[in-house]
Amino acid sequence: MRKLVDLPTKESSKVAGKVGVSHKHESADKHVSGKAVYIDDRGERADQLHGAIGQSTIAHGIVTAMDLSKVKAYPGVVAVITSGDVPGKVDIGPVFGGDPVLVEEKVEFMGQAMFAVAATSHEAAVKAAKLADIEYQELAPVLSVKDALAKQNFVRPTHTQSRGDAKTAISQSENKLSGELQIGGQEHFYLESQISVAEPTEEGGMIVYSSSQHPSEVQILVAEVLGISFNKVVIDMRRMGGGFGGKETQAAPWACLAALLANKTGRSVKMRLNRHDDMTATGKRHPFENTYDVGFDSEGLVKGIDFTINGNCGYSPDLSDAIVDRAMFHSDNAYFLEHANVVGNRCKTNTVSHTAYRGFGGPQGMISIEGVMDDIARKVGKDPLEVRKLNLYGQDERNVTHYGQTVEQNILPMMIDKLENDCDYQARRAAITQFNQENQFIKKGIALTPVKFGISFTVQHLNQAGALIHLYTDGSIQLNHGGTEMGQGLNTKVAQVVAQEFQVNIDNILVTATRTDKVPNTSPTAASSGTDLNGKAAQAAAKTIRGRLVDFASEHFEVTPEEVVFKDNQVHIGDAKIMAFAELVQLAYLNRVSLSSTGFYKTPKIHYNREQAHGRPFFYYANGVSCSEVVIDTLTGEYKIERVDVLHDVGDSLNPAIDLGQIEGAFVQGMGWLTTEELMWNEQGRLLSNGPATYKIPAIADMPEHFNVELLQNEPNREATIYNSKAVGEPPFMLAISVWSAMRDAISSVSNYKQSPVLHTPATPERVLDAVMQMQQD
Repeated sequence: MRKLVDLPTKESSKVAGKVGVSHKHESADKHVSGKAVYIDDRGERADQLHGAIGQSTIAHGIVTAMDLSKVKAYPGVVAVITSGDVPGKVDIGPVFGGDPVLVEEKVEFMGQAMFAVAATSHEAAVKAAKLADIEYQELAPVLSVKDALAKQNFVRPTHTQSRGDAKTAISQSENKLSGELQIGGQEHFYLESQISVAEPTEEGGMIVYSSSQHPSEVQILVAEVLGISFNKVVIDMRRMGGGFGGKETQAAPWACLAALLANKTGRSVKMRLNRHDDMTATGKRHPFENTYDVGFDSEGLVKGIDFTINGNCGYSPDLSDAIVDRAMFHSDNAYFLEHANVVGNRCKTNTVSHTAYRGFGGPQGMISIEGVMDDIARKVGKDPLEVRKLNLYGQDERNVTHYGQTVEQNILPMMIDKLENDCDYQARRAAITQFNQENQFIKKGIALTPVKFGISFTVQHLNQAGALIHLYTDGSIQLNHGGTEMGQGLNTKVAQVVAQEFQVNIDNILVTATRTDKVPNTSPTAASSGTDLNGKAAQAAAKTIRGRLVDFASEHFEVTPEEVVFKDNQVHIGDAKIMAFAELVQLAYLNRVSLSSTGFYKTPKIHYNREQAHGRPFFYYANGVSCSEVVIDTLTGEYKIERVDVLHDVGDSLNPAIDLGQIEGAFVQGMGWLTTEELMWNEQGRLLSNGPATYKIPAIADMPEHFNVELLQNEPNREATIYNSKAVGEPPFMLAISVWSAMRDAISSVSNYKQSPVLHTPATPERVLDAVMQMQQD
């Protein structure tokens, strides 16, 4: 087990004591002891009811009749509501319309919420909801990207990013390749399923306890379905049992339904989805089907590339416009594309509406260009790492993306060289090549792949945050901010920031539940920006209060402001006087100094002109490099990941322990996306992989036998982020692409590296075996 004291600290850090060192997660003890209170652990009110939904049994059609008499007659049922019972807006689409809280007439996917039930027990509500008699006029569903493209069935218009003349550059190139990659989706599989509890208030409003990454959006939508003003709705969110993007927009329907049932009955209502219902009724990571045409020279240098990015969005827009945009932004990954054309289609299908997931479309764009690099390498007879290094962003004209942003802190070439040396890549490559020559059925593969991931919401107005700090007269501090804690350690990092500003122990700071009546109009905790935004907002609030204390002490003790220094839970005033922090706080209170402040932050520099497809959508880039070694059995397609080495860039780490944990967890989650986690729908649009028995997330036995993770040292963020740190939530997810590339490398060895295999994801043993057989036939 890793010890916190053994973890690295940043030598380049200009701060000391509170930030840049490892602190355990603020709820760690509660998590392991079972004392952490989640929404389902809350004590129930005496009048509390339980909600459930009735779901559609077809993928596409018109409702012609709906008889709910058996539902209403079931013992324990108190109320049943349909779309006609919604007093306000029925459509709860988060950005664009198209998401009715309950079906009005048209069914768009199998499992869609038709009506909602409130009963005296969870079991009664679920059982009653299955008794509805519903008749439909069935319509032909669209269930594939190819069908959607053929019918021009889109949830949003197509977008294009272009630089130079890709078509001409490709046609004039020495070498040309074309290909297609089908990229599977991914179930969030958070430990805590979707859940909300709604309680009516005496003002005719609602307080909702929601497991949501975006409490302000839930507040707005609950108010809109109820037809009341936003100020009458309060959302409380202390912690989530995981989110990964699945609770950014799609926590809202269950909060809205709980609130509608509570409004109908005048009683508290809990809406908790069983795992099967959760997996059926909530969106996944978008499956993509991407195609490419690329031209390159004899060395493997890309001259021109044409990408078509096809996202399977499901039945409604949800966040798909921004998700496909980000796939397009990251279709370059770490490589300079002089002549590039990237087309992004938002395909509408009759499945659940897909939504945010760690990486937010970036992984689906990034894996495509990594596949291209592998394909080029096989064509020109080189190690894929050579081709990758040849095409990296460089200096001068070769450091601008196809959408116009300059890659300013270009440290990936250095990071690749370091990991290549540290993990002994070249010697292992030679040994693997020899092993494959000597073994007919067992083959090994190795790949070293980079990650360049842009940090910021691509929707500009979301790049803002607020915080609230109360300093009490005993010196204790209460902190509230607009971010949400889903296990990632956000509250711990923001508390460290405040501890740093006041130079007090982190144990002196209490972070309270995220609430819309404390910090209003907040952005979702997503896009890896939780610490960047909320840390800066909390710092601003702390600086305001500290400034008041400095001004007071300076005047009261007749010293200059520069002579008032906070250090080690004390305040040094001039040469002679040292006070405990709490002592100065109480003295300030007695002299009527305000000890409370809000803080606000908005990310600078970012902009993107969508019409011109040009701008700076990201404040900065986070970087990473990973090397994976795998072994496959060519007779069965089974495989094992033997070793993984990671070097990751987090700038000046705020908390190395949490950052390392995030990197490890993200890598394994990414590995699951690319290897074992397979979503399956049948020809009628029914989700078949709807539980842990039919959907395989990585287990401990799937972990690499050797897993080495290192934080890049002495490379602070050159942008003015919170203490020059970098985001760590999403970027490490894409490090797992090295596993997929290593599997392709092993399969390619069957053809003596002359052919580049087609390996759609997830790369299950069946797909690996198919790819091996194709190599043998060719």
